[in-house]
Amino acid sequence: MTSEELPIFDEIRGVMVTQPENEFAGRYVNLADVRLGATILQVSDEFFAPAERMLNPAPATFIPGKYDDHGKWMDGWETRRKRIEGYDTCILRLGLPGMVTGIDLDTTYFTGNYPPSASIDGCRSEGDPSAKSQWAELLPSVPLKGNAHNLFHVHDERTWTHLRLNIYPDGGIARLRVYGQVRPDLEKRDRSAVVDLAAVANGGRLIACSDQHYGTPLGIIFPGLGANMAEGWETHRRREPGNEWALFALGHRGRIERIELDTTHFKGNYPDCCSIQAADVTGGSDASLATQSMFWRQLLPEQKLEADRLHVFTREVMDMGAVTHFRINVIPDGGVNRLRMFGTLV
Repeated sequence: MTSEELPIFDEIRGVMVTQPENEFAGRYVNLADVRLGATILQVSDEFFAPAERMLNPAPATFIPGKYDDHGKWMDGWETRRKRIEGYDTCILRLGLPGMVTGIDLDTTYFTGNYPPSASIDGCRSEGDPSAKSQWAELLPSVPLKGNAHNLFHVHDERTWTHLRLNIYPDGGIARLRVYGQVRPDLEKRDRSAVVDLAAVANGGRLIACSDQHYGTPLGIIFPGLGANMAEGWETHRRREPGNEWALFALGHRGRIERIELDTTHFKGNYPDCCSIQAADVTGGSDASLATQSMFWRQLLPEQKLEADRLHVFTREVMDMGAVTHFRINVIPDGGVNRLRMFGTLV
């Protein structure tokens, strides 16, 4: 599967996506994202290009004619040509602990210098792994193609904090994407404390959306403030009746008390209004929630929005008791930088 494949329709999310994205991106969090705190801890070799480039959330680039002291500049991790037995490894700490559902070993622009195969081991550790740490196979040795998104499903229910990427015997990987579900231990927190229950760091996740032409809604529950419009969620210009929407699951069942919606950077393309619906969902599956959400009660009735501004809603938030899922409606379309759903655990 390569990035050159044509877009297809994703029935779960109801959007057009490219083939690599259809597998994991947008639906799952990239646990190896530097914006979530992912970092390289140890590497056997990085003669041609440092391993930290693999964690760059932006797509890999190629700059013709660019060289450095070690050779051709490559946007990714590249080791020297191995002249002894063995293979190269890279250990990284995930940005957030989680269950891995899919791996993208992206070799974009690595054509004659990609590894023929690779494998990944996982470790769960309170601190960084030591020589005594126990590693388990997460992805067995798999063949790779050059200049391609090498996508692999992972069927493993365990929670991981660290990964070890093994490439056989050497070569280059442009990007490493580790898609999965964040698994924070919210049960140990003070239940009277107010937390952002929608945040990725607290287990919030995107389920479906009507449109993500300029950016996935997953970005609006990331930490911090998006540096530009590309790090938020922006829809196309709606030319028919109705409005755009995105559906999320909270990281933990809770009572919402305060909502913050930030339109920073969105000046001529912010939504005119917004509303939020919510429900305490039991049973069913993610695939059925988009239809169900149309009839959920109003947690935040329709509110007028302004450009490039943080909106804070407290008195406007309805007391619905405990909820597990919510749907944000942007009316009729436009862009949102961040969304926070503050409340207490139930």
